[in-house]
Amino acid sequence: MKILLTGAGSGGHFYPLVAVAEAINDLVRERRLLEPQLLYAAPDPYDREVLIANNITFVKTSAGKIRNYFSVMNFFDLFKTGWGVLRSALRIFFLYPDVIFSTGGYASYPMLLAGKWFRIPVVLLNCDASPGRVNRWASKFAVKIAVAFAEGAGQFPADRVAHTGNPVRKAVLVPSREGAFEYLKLNRDIPVVLVTGGSQGSQTLNEAVLGALPQLLEKYQVIHQTGTPNIDEVAGRAKVVMGDSPYLERYKPFGYLSDLATRMSAGAASLIVSRAGAGNIFEAAAWGIPAILVPIPEPTSHDQTKNAFSYARAGAAIVIEQNNLSPRLLTSEVNRILTNDAARHAMQNAARAFARPDAAKLIATAILDIALSHEQ
Repeated sequence: MKILLTGAGSGGHFYPLVAVAEAINDLVRERRLLEPQLLYAAPDPYDREVLIANNITFVKTSAGKIRNYFSVMNFFDLFKTGWGVLRSALRIFFLYPDVIFSTGGYASYPMLLAGKWFRIPVVLLNCDASPGRVNRWASKFAVKIAVAFAEGAGQFPADRVAHTGNPVRKAVLVPSREGAFEYLKLNRDIPVVLVTGGSQGSQTLNEAVLGALPQLLEKYQVIHQTGTPNIDEVAGRAKVVMGDSPYLERYKPFGYLSDLATRMSAGAASLIVSRAGAGNIFEAAAWGIPAILVPIPEPTSHDQTKNAFSYARAGAAIVIEQNNLSPRLLTSEVNRILTNDAARHAMQNAARAFARPDAAKLIATAILDIALSHEQ
């Protein structure tokens, strides 16, 4: 049994694939089936160590990106996409997987088109509140479509769509509350704010946090994931901003949070300040932690604003649009949530209600059933 995974080259598309692969492996052991061959097709492996850990073989493809703004690269990437389609057709011909599972995005288009040509069953996951171009197109021939956000279901064929939530990897699904404060060298009696800008960090969030740091550290401890390229600059500026303040020790900057550090941070945090990628939102929901979301604005991202307001309507978060973000507003909203126990508990309950911890298993079950029927 061969299962091909594909999706755009970002963490928001990559890690849900890995979460489903984990669930597939669990179900195979549970059902005592032969171990499947899992393949990941993309222009680059994104996180090679995670692929190796989950016994997923990387298959290199080529794909051009269609940007939402004018760029001369859009023209050249048409040729890259054409080459990617031919290369993917050859890959599909020789591999001939039993099912293709895709999270969409430009990098998945060549493999999905080749799969359509060879009549390979396709299962889609739409991670965001609204579908992207590739998922809208692929939904016409996909046999099953999973959506992370309930409101996204209405944009796909009703007889083939299911609201599953967004899969979260086991490595970060459950916060580590035991030993979290000791691991991060934090004081248990002072609330913790976790700020994360995604794997690459966010310059916008970094600037807002640095501006708010003197006020925030008077009342709170701050775990700040800055992005690896930014850590030295941000940590240095924080020392300048705080001067000889005794509160500087309450600030914990990290370039990157490993899986262990992520679980520990989630175990200690009372509030999350984050971008609004689907991965960020569903991790916060799984952890049951209130959130302040600062979505990447359009035209850079057509997804995050919709994601953020969808989650906010559930009652689990508030949204600060990037144009309105300032150190003063950020501090005010952090204070408003963390000094109001009733509001904070309501947001925690809304987050847990929004989370779908069984998402990976639901999707994996459908993929396995389709693969087994195709194999016969």
